[in-house]
This record gives sequence, C-alpha cells and structure tokens, in this order.
Amino acid sequence: MKIALIGYGNMGQELDHLISQKKDHQIVSVSFRNIQDKLDLNGIKKADVAIDFTSPAIVMDNIQKVASIGVHVVIGTTGWYEKLPDVEKIVKQTNIGLIYGKNFSVGANIFFQVVGFASKLFARYGNYDVAGFEMHHSGKKDSPSGTAKKLASVIIENFPKKKTLQTDRLDREIKEDELHFASLRTGRNFGHHEVLFDSQADEVKLIHTAHTRQGFAQGAMFAASYIKKRKGIFAFEDLFVNDELL
Repeated sequence: MKIALIGYGNMGQELDHLISQKKDHQIVSVSFRNIQDKLDLNGIKKADVAIDFTSPAIVMDNIQKVASIGVHVVIGTTGWYEKLPDVEKIVKQTNIGLIYGKNFSVGANIFFQVVGFASKLFARYGNYDVAGFEMHHSGKKDSPSGTAKKLASVIIENFPKKKTLQTDRLDREIKEDELHFASLRTGRNFGHHEVLFDSQADEVKLIHTAHTRQGFAQGAMFAASYIKKRKGIFAFEDLFVNDELL
C-alpha cells in the first residue's frame, strides 16, 4: 500500500518508522515535514491513502484538497468535529473514502466499550456518581482530548443522570446532571484517561494508558487498509461495535 503522510510531527515520524519496517507498504509523499512546507498534492496523487496528523487549523483544507484529487483519507487529527457535516459533504461530492478517529489505539477503542457497559451497570445498581480525568504531553494542541470527549459521550449515553459535559474549572458546586472531565497537560505523557465511579461504599476506576505512540500508528495503518477499497465516511470506533463493517 502506498501511503502519503500529511504532517511529520510525533505521529508522522512514528508512522514513518512503522512503515519503514514493513515491506508491503511504501511512503510516497510527506507533507509539512517542516513547518514552512506546503501540502504535496503531486506526491499525494501517487498514494492509495493519505494519513493526516496535523492540526485543527489546517485539517479541513487538507481534506478538501486531498479529496479533490480522489485519494482516500485517514484523519488522526482531533479537535475539528464540529465541522463533520462539512466533511460528510466533501466525501459525498468527491466519492472518496474517509475514516476518522478520536483515538486510533485498538485498546482505547475497546476501552470505550468497557466504559459504556460499566456506565449502564453503575447507573442501574447503586448510588454512584461518575467523573473523568485525562493527561497528555505538553505539546498537545487540544483540550480536552478527542478521546476524553468520546468517553464523555459514551458515559452520557449510558448514565441517564448525566446530561451535559463540564470541562472548565469549577468555582461552585457541580450540578447533579453535569459530568466533570478534567484535563492536564505536562511532560511527555502519550495519553492517560481515567473514568471514576464513586459512592459512599467504594470507588471503581477504569484506566487506559498509552505506553508509546506505536499503538496509534498501528491503528492508523489498520484504518488505512480498511478505507483503501471503500467509499463513504466512517468512524474508527464503529469498527469495534459493528462486525458487518469488518
């Protein structure tokens, strides 16, 4: 499979390292290797799939331009999801395949399912409250993380008492229907997410911690293999709940 990398930060370099070890894949283009570089459309034309790990500020422009030349896309960039309807239109108009994910770790996507199941149980049995916490490296450009937002949506969907997500600092008593999800940015942490179920009797924590970026790169390549021969828009997490997609 021929891959075009869009973005050459931490994840771009991790993908480069991973792909270089596999004889059946080849990198044919790297865009934004340096911050002053531009999107390499001539190189991307040679690719089966382009993988974007850039920033919310430029990801929409990247999607539009790559889609216009008919190349399928994997979007690992987070923080742009309010523009998902616009992306759906682009995908439909250009007849490409696009898959996006708030987290491309296989373990994290299984974690989403575990948290959803646990939320149903704790909401049903006992006087439990729920909250979340996430921590990432100091270079991460969005807060809360896309994974935290996904976890929050899973909890709210399955824990009826919680109706709204609260990510700000609280200088007041939290409302019963608010789900508080706190964020911390420091050091070189690859990604740590906790969901806490708390009662007077006990506390249960569900935790996912990424040890390296390798898992994200492996997931992105799995997504690339999946979308290579498909058209339409897909969410990576849906592959873990719908066997028909696989």
